[in-house]
Amino acid sequence: MGVFVLLWMTGLQVAAQPGEVEMADKLREDGKIWVVVGVILIIFAGIILYLIRLDAKISKLEKQVKQG
Repeated sequence: MGVFVLLWMTGLQVAAQPGEVEMADKLREDGKIWVVVGVILIIFAGIILYLIRLDAKISKLEKQVKQG
């Protein structure tokens, strides 16, 4: 329940912000927005790869426990 309230309050705070985001506009003008997008994609890809490797390791351990 506490998490719901926290998310709801965060949503209210975001909704209260003005329509224009100066930082995003500046990054778009300078062409640096693609650097930000690239970094986010690299981080996301790293997390996905980590989860895939972790799943493979867990599956291997589960097979060893069943056999063992």
